Order: sequence, then structure tokens, then C-alpha cells
Amino acid sequence: MYVVRPVELADVDALVRLAAVMTPGVHTLPRTPDTIAAFIERSTASFAAQVDIPSEESYLFVLEDGSGDVVGTAAVHASAGSNGTYFAFRNDVIQQVSRDLNICHSVHALTLCSELTACSQLSGFHLRDRDAPGIEAALLSRARLLYAVLAPHRFGDRFFVPLAGVTDSAGESPFWNALGRKFFKMDFLDAERVVGGARNRTMIVELMPHYPVYVPLLPGDAQAAMGQIHPSGQLAFDLLTQEGFEADEYVDIFDGGPILAAHRLSLRSFCGSQRRRVENAQDNAGDKLVTYAVATNAERFRAITVACPPCDTSDAVCLPVDAQKALGVAPGDCVVCVRI
Repeated sequence: MYVVRPVELADVDALVRLAAVMTPGVHTLPRTPDTIAAFIERSTASFAAQVDIPSEESYLFVLEDGSGDVVGTAAVHASAGSNGTYFAFRNDVIQQVSRDLNICHSVHALTLCSELTACSQLSGFHLRDRDAPGIEAALLSRARLLYAVLAPHRFGDRFFVPLAGVTDSAGESPFWNALGRKFFKMDFLDAERVVGGARNRTMIVELMPHYPVYVPLLPGDAQAAMGQIHPSGQLAFDLLTQEGFEADEYVDIFDGGPILAAHRLSLRSFCGSQRRRVENAQDNAGDKLVTYAVATNAERFRAITVACPPCDTSDAVCLPVDAQKALGVAPGDCVVCVRI
């Protein structure tokens, strides 16, 4: 049985091994033991903090398999740009009109904006076995949102997820080469290393164009790359769109990858979650079972998937003993359930 739980300092070595098999151009997690340990310490402090207003907290979750091995990670940051401003390109349409020539047409433009600042940001979704994912992928992606359901005061009303854009075999981004490279005067991977994967550095607003970028003026390969996903991000994209995220409004300022966004009330984990009291599963439940993601309280957070009788019209959810043990709950305890 797979379990999602908050990261612990004892997980450093496991995360180092996971980082070693990540796609080189995808900067979703630190990669060295020191930076991973620092991220874990920040996450641990965030879980322990008393929060009134979302700020610099970052929460990192890990996915354990049945043998206790860490096989995945997922993170959520309480407030993007909490120590600065989060920058993205907004897809805009500029109307061009000439009455003398009787011409009216629309032009696609990109505008540097900071509208995502203070929204909560999902990141760091990584599975060891990404090529053959099972239901554990949906659990890992959704668990961090279930934590937000249990502790809504720790997060904003809107969530967004930047996904890595298209790069070639050498790690070059056609979008970056057509736009960002002209202002930063460095290769894509070098720029990512300088910025460290962040989108809130002062250098971005200092160097990126402040006026709208007319998309038709970009080379064809750069236009084609806009809003396209790096192959390693397809699984995350599918899970997030099923959750309720949409990808039409923003693209990443470096590689042109899509930025998915949604209000919390548009997400299945929020609008479809149900608080239920735990009861023991009956042996005669039959085949009328529904698969749920089930999570405990925010103070000792655990999340699993389990097949059990529907609980939509009941105030209780019937969980097998092994599911109760994995969650650390007993009959009478309260959990949150949402259909997978």
C-alpha cells in the first residue's frame, strides 16, 4: 500500500537517489545532499509553524511504497514570490484596427506580469517509476491538495503549477533562444542555474522585456514551443487537468512551458472532498466498491488510496484494518475522502 506523508530528515539519501534520475533540464527539486537537506529542514519548519497568513512556508511530501521505500515527491509552496515577486508571461490579445484600410485583426502578445504572486504553487512532482505509473501517481499529486483542504489557512485561494517546457536533446529551449537569451546573454541551462529554478529574482524584472512581446515576430520553433510540455511533465499535466487546473492564461518566462492555474473551489480535492468518521469494513461489502484518496488530520498527515463502499450518503467511511493502520487511525476518527 502506498502512503504519502510529510518529508523527514531521514529521507535525505532517498531523495538524493531520486534526484539522480531526474531529467537534467527540469529544475523541480534540489539535487545535492546539502540543498536537499536544507529543503527538508524548511519543510519541517513549515509543518510545525503556527500560520495566520500564508508566507514563506514550503511543504514537501514523499510517497512510500509497501516496503517503506521513498519512490516519489510532491511539494506545495504557500505563497509564490513570498520573498519577491513571481513573474510569468500572460497570454494577451491586442486588437489592431485601421478604419482607413478597413482592417481589424487580433495579435497574440506576451506580457510580463506578477499576477501569480501570493498564489499557492505546486511543484516538485516526481516519481521514480514515471514510465509505468499506477494509482499512486494520482495519490501523490492529490495528497498535497488534501493537506490544503485540511489546513486552508496555510494557503491562498488560487493555486498554480508551472510545468517544464520543450527542450532538445542538448537541453536547449527554442523559446529561450528566441527571447530570453537576447536579454540574459546566456544559455538556457546556465540561466536556470543562475536563477535556481525561481521566477522571483530581481534580475528577471531588470532584464526581461517590459513591453508586450508580439508572438508572430518570434521564430516558428519558438511559437510552436509555447505552452508545450516537456515529455517528463505529461503525467503531471494529465493529473492536474483532471483535478481542474487550466492552462490557457500563462506561460513560463524561460522555456515557454504552460502554467496551469485554478481557484481552489474549481479543484476536485476541494469541491469533492467529504469528511467522514472511520468504521471497520465489513466482509460482505461485495463488489460495490469505490476508490478514494483518504487523508488524516493536518497535524499527523497521511494519505492513501483505498477501495471501499461508497460513503456519499453516509457519515462514515468503512476502511479495512490495513488502511487504518497505514493512516494511523481507528474507528471513530475523522478523515477526508475524495474519489480518485
